[in-house]
Amino acid sequence: MKKQIILLRGVTPTGKNKVPMALLRVALEEAGLENVRTYIQSGNVLASTGLEQSATERLVHEVIKNKFGGDLVVFARSPAYFKHALQQNPFKSADTGKLYFTFLAARPDAVLLQNFLAPGYAPDKIEVIGDIAYIVCATRYSDSKLNNAFIERKLKVSATTRVYNTLAKLVELSGE
Repeated sequence: MKKQIILLRGVTPTGKNKVPMALLRVALEEAGLENVRTYIQSGNVLASTGLEQSATERLVHEVIKNKFGGDLVVFARSPAYFKHALQQNPFKSADTGKLYFTFLAARPDAVLLQNFLAPGYAPDKIEVIGDIAYIVCATRYSDSKLNNAFIERKLKVSATTRVYNTLAKLVELSGE
């Protein structure tokens, strides 16, 4: 069994993408994941499984779709992947409350990435390393143009974002 951190994109407190974390824990354990834990209501799950990343993503997606009706994008990665993301952060001196990690489903196409980064987004800062976009917001994330929908549209790849503190807590909870 390997630990995985599973991020759900698009969980909402109400509406079609409402996924109660307590019920999700039960549903995922019934589907075969073990030691399922959730962290805050925004779609962060820790679990153990013998499944590979893509199989875990499919399983969690199907459980959510069948039990709760949501059609969410699911990202499953090892705790070591997220620990490495924290370590390779290019904005080490940034205020962690304004530092965001946008995880991409795949490395973006080089031409799309170059075109995306070309205009710059001052006063916000962004750097993309592999399949992770590191973002420092000058004010609030909600004020930034660099949100999931914008990034997905420009890079043509699914994405989900977490603030530094949430990501660090998930890594801590995983025991990594």
